[in-house]
Amino acid sequence: MPIYAYRCAACAHYGEHLQKLSDPALSQCPACAAAQYQKQLSAVSVQIKGAAAAVSSAAPTPHHCGPGCQH
Repeated sequence: MPIYAYRCAACAHYGEHLQKLSDPALSQCPACAAAQYQKQLSAVSVQIKGAAAAVSSAAPTPHHCGPGCQH
């Protein structure tokens, strides 16, 4: 389940909430009860585990072996 960040436009309260994708967005601030609790955009963190983690996503380094190089 993803963790969503919320901020209240009325009192600036910040909170993070664990929610299912199918759950409706929260709208009432738990600090001041205003109906101005808004979901914030945040960075995504992805962790790859297992054999796929050993594969690098970095661009390959160029080789300067000359003509006929099989790299």
